[in-house]
Amino acid sequence: MELKVQPIDIKVGKYKVVLNTIDAKELGVYEGDRVRVQGHTTLTAIVDFTEDMIAPGMIGLYHEIKEQLRREWTEIVEVFPVDKPRSTRIIRKVMDQEKLEKEEIYDLVKDIVEENLSEIELSSFLTSTYINDLTDDETEWLTRAMIDTGDKLEFNTHPIMDKHSIGGVPGNKISLLIVPIVAANGLLIPKTSSRAITGAGGTADLMEILAPVEFSAEEVKEMTEKVGGVLVWGGSTNIAPADDKLIKVEYPLSIDPHCQMLASIMAKKGAVGADNVVIDIPTGLGTKIANVQEGRKLARDLINLGDRLGMDVDCALTYGSSPVGRTVGPALEVREALQVLESGKGPNSLIEKSAVLAGMMLEMGGVAAKGKGHDLAIETIKNGKALEKLKQLIEIQGGDPQVTSKDIIIGEYTAQIMAPTNGYVIEFDNKRLIQIARIAGAPNDKGAGVQIHKKHGESVKKGDPVLTIYAEKKDKLSEALTNAQRKSPIMVEGMLLEQVQSFKEF
Repeated sequence: MELKVQPIDIKVGKYKVVLNTIDAKELGVYEGDRVRVQGHTTLTAIVDFTEDMIAPGMIGLYHEIKEQLRREWTEIVEVFPVDKPRSTRIIRKVMDQEKLEKEEIYDLVKDIVEENLSEIELSSFLTSTYINDLTDDETEWLTRAMIDTGDKLEFNTHPIMDKHSIGGVPGNKISLLIVPIVAANGLLIPKTSSRAITGAGGTADLMEILAPVEFSAEEVKEMTEKVGGVLVWGGSTNIAPADDKLIKVEYPLSIDPHCQMLASIMAKKGAVGADNVVIDIPTGLGTKIANVQEGRKLARDLINLGDRLGMDVDCALTYGSSPVGRTVGPALEVREALQVLESGKGPNSLIEKSAVLAGMMLEMGGVAAKGKGHDLAIETIKNGKALEKLKQLIEIQGGDPQVTSKDIIIGEYTAQIMAPTNGYVIEFDNKRLIQIARIAGAPNDKGAGVQIHKKHGESVKKGDPVLTIYAEKKDKLSEALTNAQRKSPIMVEGMLLEQVQSFKEF
């Protein structure tokens, strides 16, 4: 069928077209079916229906198809119905708990990358793996397929180091310290990072304050070889692209299948050519990993998958029930990290966690003796070498290497939360802290976030500030303050929780 093109200049993240129901009936297709759109280039797209937005005899093409066809919108395209991809039958096998072959998983991942599957089909796959975990072999094949369907970095110098944090802890800005520490000691660390999905700031959101973070895989390789490391956004590199597409579907479902988590972490490490990987697994109240027992199981699975892929993986189970450092939100966190590198002083939780994880990497990389990595990491901060290396990273990524903590601009509108009574900080609600920072505007408003004045175990007096909320806009500050006052993310109590008296007769 020949149809005249009508533009729909909206990005939908997939190859999709819109047909009038009359034309769809003539073609014999239903919503979610595929059609082949043929111009100078031929591609397959998923069908949506309309009765009025697109007139009969026309076809609505979204932005992604326009870019691929490179056609003028006034031209005609031919449209043919096509069968569903083989991957839909593979997904059905997962739903039926049947074992998959290696070739089937590669076909499935290829279709994910090429946008050949609908959101419903991807949701079915993810939900099935959430309920019925993949086997070790299937998880390995999934990881390898995710690596092989994207760009890969190949270095002549080894070892290549990398790290990953499971997440869930506010203020976890440690990559801004760890990467320069490791690179300053002569190891290569091409750190690709994510933007925040549910948090108040991913590492890429933070680094973007200091320098551009969007580069191709080849640019990442060249920069790493020149200065020893990078801090870039993984979404711009086409490294393990299937992972980003799956995450977009996982988010609204609020699920993170175990096998997908393993594949997601290790595919990106494999794609950058990592030899040695340290993985931070925060555990405790409010984190993704509820307790040490779950953390140990995840660590064993990551180490096992790393071994299958030819990578040495060490895991650190870390305390995650309290924020790292005293800031949550991009600009506040960057300022705090720079202050630590500039002075060698700062929140113990930030310095110690960074030094422990960096120390593990220094030992794995062979530049520190066993048990001496932590001390070398601390020394690298105190002697200024980590700061100098971060400046090199900033410069090669196109930022100003002379930037200091005083140059970081934070939100001009502030409000404080006060302690309701004399006592001690006895509990943090990590999710509430992140929620308040996001309501204030983080991570999109870089200057928005939360400053923590009192941490777990510290004494407070009634009326002392325990939190300061920062925002770039008055209305967002007001909304964040109202939310924080409704239910405080910090619990303050006196040492006496309750007095129980014996029964006395009078």
